Amino acid sequence: MTKFLRLDFIAMTTCVLALLITMTSPSWASDGKIHITWLGHAAFQVTSPGGTTLLFDPFIKNNPKTPEKFKDLSQYKPDAILLTHSHGDHVGDAEAIAAASGAKVIGVFDHLKSLELPEGAAMGGNPGGKFKVGDVTVNLVPAMHSSSPGGRPLGYVVQFADGRSLYDTGDTWIFGDMALIDEIFSPNIIFLQAGGGPYNQDPRIAALGIKKYFKADTVIPMHYGTWPILSGEDEVKAELGATAGIKIMQPGDSSDF
Repeated sequence: MTKFLRLDFIAMTTCVLALLITMTSPSWASDGKIHITWLGHAAFQVTSPGGTTLLFDPFIKNNPKTPEKFKDLSQYKPDAILLTHSHGDHVGDAEAIAAASGAKVIGVFDHLKSLELPEGAAMGGNPGGKFKVGDVTVNLVPAMHSSSPGGRPLGYVVQFADGRSLYDTGDTWIFGDMALIDEIFSPNIIFLQAGGGPYNQDPRIAALGIKKYFKADTVIPMHYGTWPILSGEDEVKAELGATAGIKIMQPGDSSDF
């Protein structure tokens, strides 16, 4: 009799633990959707269908376009932080978030050596490299920009377990190897640099890049409207509004895919 009571107790305890895990787990965990929040400029938070959270270029606290409720860095507990290059409007709060959350930081090997990261946090690579983080694979691809210290800028292609992928162009100008990025990865979602000014491709060239090289389901423009020197939302809508799959978000907006 004691044996059966013990088995019943174990079974009951297992059920209670499973319920508690379900109640305390993020609502998006393992729900089959890709969750994206634009934090303004080039900063995005992405959660995979399996619950892996990535933070792209977390320029947050001093970002004039990040809504106030998103500026408290203690709310960010990503599995990994992805840095496209060394400029301050992309590195942003990466060091502080990594120190507080224990997140890994992915970027160019040379650049990560220059940052003050917790021991073991740096996952440095170069174009062609890749890392496994939770249920996603993060692929490092080229971008056309500058980065000092750090050697060179990156884009990223994140492959999800359900076969879909997301391409963050990083700061870039249109370049021919975008054709190879589409051929190899066929990204379904693209974070598209469209800010123009003296630093990057403008919305017209960004639209050409999508038309010429990609067949994505969703294209989310970024890196515009943060300061007057960059293209504004009206110009982005005028040049990219007719692009297939275009989705204009506002800083703080979230969408599921």
